[in-house]
Amino acid sequence: MASPTTSVSLVCSHCSSSGSYSRLFHCRIPNAGTPSSSSASSLSSSSSSSSSSSSSSSHCCSSFNSSVFSGINNIRKNQGFKAYTMSTELVNFALPEFIVNGKTGPDHLLVLVHGILASPSDWTYFESELKKRLGKNFLIYASSCNSYTKTFSGIDGAGRRLAEEVTQVVRKTESLKKISFLSHSLGGLFARYAIAALYSTDHQSSGKADDISKADCSTGHGRIAGLDPINFITLATPHLGVRGRKQLPFLLGVPLLEKLAPPLAPLLVGRTGSQLFLTDGKSSRPPLLLRMASDCEDGKFISALGSFKYRMLYANVSYDHMVGWRTSSIRRENELPKPPRRSLDGYKHVVDVEYCPPISSEGPHFPPEAAKAKEAAQITPSTQTTVEYHEIMEEEMIRGLQRLWWKKVDVSFHSAAWPFFAHNNIHVKNEWLHNAGAGVVAHVADSLKQQESSFLAASL
Repeated sequence: MASPTTSVSLVCSHCSSSGSYSRLFHCRIPNAGTPSSSSASSLSSSSSSSSSSSSSSSHCCSSFNSSVFSGINNIRKNQGFKAYTMSTELVNFALPEFIVNGKTGPDHLLVLVHGILASPSDWTYFESELKKRLGKNFLIYASSCNSYTKTFSGIDGAGRRLAEEVTQVVRKTESLKKISFLSHSLGGLFARYAIAALYSTDHQSSGKADDISKADCSTGHGRIAGLDPINFITLATPHLGVRGRKQLPFLLGVPLLEKLAPPLAPLLVGRTGSQLFLTDGKSSRPPLLLRMASDCEDGKFISALGSFKYRMLYANVSYDHMVGWRTSSIRRENELPKPPRRSLDGYKHVVDVEYCPPISSEGPHFPPEAAKAKEAAQITPSTQTTVEYHEIMEEEMIRGLQRLWWKKVDVSFHSAAWPFFAHNNIHVKNEWLHNAGAGVVAHVADSLKQQESSFLAASL
């Protein structure tokens, strides 16, 4: 049963020059806890000055003074909405002259990370819309270091390449101060690995993997590539892997197919396949995706995620043949809400937004029974051993990732002309074939713009 919820209406500016505001989304907030200060700031920045009296009654929202919004609008009037976009190879690339030689260029790096067997061209429509909607302080960079079959080399290998690519961009762009990531599908896992490699903090720690369980994971401490981390957004990313019932929907939940898929995956998509099916490494060692739900010797994965001021997950409710709803929204089966049939105003196919507060726990573990189940799944895979192993791993990964607060956005293409293209619709891979996702793109862009305004307001 879903927990009781409180409804909050959020708004954003569609026309900063006129000062008029329209609703961005209607958010359902489970009454399971109190948001952290960073999450409250995120929600409060969405409140319209014209509706401050009603929004102040919400436990998770606080209203800014109307003069602050006026100051933001004046800033945005003077800036104009222009963004810089570039897509380059990892080596031997030349950045535009205004980036290399000047310090007055964009100060916010937005890294776009594509998914499996894809390339930077997948972001063509998305980039165009971001350029129209975001301010000139954004540098939009479509990663190209993991194009096509390079995505088969493993999440860790691709993550390290992405980290090196981002480091090069930051070194050659002196004006940058902030960083955000927007990733589709497998790219979200690449980005999660990369930010751990790029993470640094001035705070001393004992280095123990369970330190994070004793502190607030959402405090926003730390830097990514030496920059202030702002947004971490994923679109249809398999955060819990693809093993188990309906986590890889094109297998149709057929036990025989789900039994055959794990041993075949490495043959088809290399190390990445075994990592997605949680069968990578020795049976005595936790799979990579479980390690990425904690801080461990491989990296400060959960601390790096927690350093971002805003974390958003976009998940397809149905018709996504590649990534299931549970794994892309980091939910248990009994936590999946009944999605509304109607879209949010102005954002077609975006049907629901839920704020999920952090849940305190000791973090994920790899108990002896998990090691035994993994060994059985590797050596003698069967429906029983597969289900047993996946259930243990899924629960542990959810426990680890739910120590952070998330804003979860549910998307439904049930009324689209081509709903079975949901996995590519969600980021409009092709403008003509997948344009049903235009409302999702608009929602992401307006969320980024809204949070940038919040950041500006906080600095006034």
